[in-house]
Amino acid sequence: MSQVSRIIIADDHPLVRGALRQALTGAAGSAEIVECGSLQELSAAVAGQPTDLILLDLTMPGVRGFSGLLYIRAQHPEIPVVVVSANDEHETIRRSINLGASGFVPKTTDMETMRDAIGHVLQGETWIPPDVNMAVKDDSQTGDIMSRLASLTPQQVRVLMMLSEGLLNKQIAYELSVSEATIKAHVSAILQKLGVDSRTQAVITAAKIETAPRPEAEA
Repeated sequence: MSQVSRIIIADDHPLVRGALRQALTGAAGSAEIVECGSLQELSAAVAGQPTDLILLDLTMPGVRGFSGLLYIRAQHPEIPVVVVSANDEHETIRRSINLGASGFVPKTTDMETMRDAIGHVLQGETWIPPDVNMAVKDDSQTGDIMSRLASLTPQQVRVLMMLSEGLLNKQIAYELSVSEATIKAHVSAILQKLGVDSRTQAVITAAKIETAPRPEAEA
């Protein structure tokens, strides 16, 4: 394993961050560990300096469903991301990997397995729980939605996330420190990429992959 210098833990629960920090001490040696409790903090931390790994929760302030993963993968495709989530449904795990995560570690995972998972990802491998069958595919409609969402730029992902929160163009422009005309252009591009006609349809489309249904028994 090459020298690991900086790892970011992004989770809004201090106890979870503490457990992940403990796991990292055994998997990443003397790496600097940065803790973030929101997408805004994560975005600032990633922009600060080179990062070797991000441990990302799927639910924290500023994140809805897979939006945080989509944003980080679009903004920083060079940084491996391990999703660490309380949602361990197989469909969620598969979708995380298909959207670019390098690993998925359920929060119920024991410390030793968590260290092993992080170690594998730091060596350039992918890690998922051994009982997850990656050969199971989403239906064609869901697969198409995921491909369309993955084509959004980082800023378009952020705009879509804010649309999902019910913000108006004027409010989004203020939050992102850009003009309202810029937001309108982003919204138009989002609608085109998602193949929908309205903001409401865009939000509904994004929501379709946010929560995976309870999976059928897998062979």
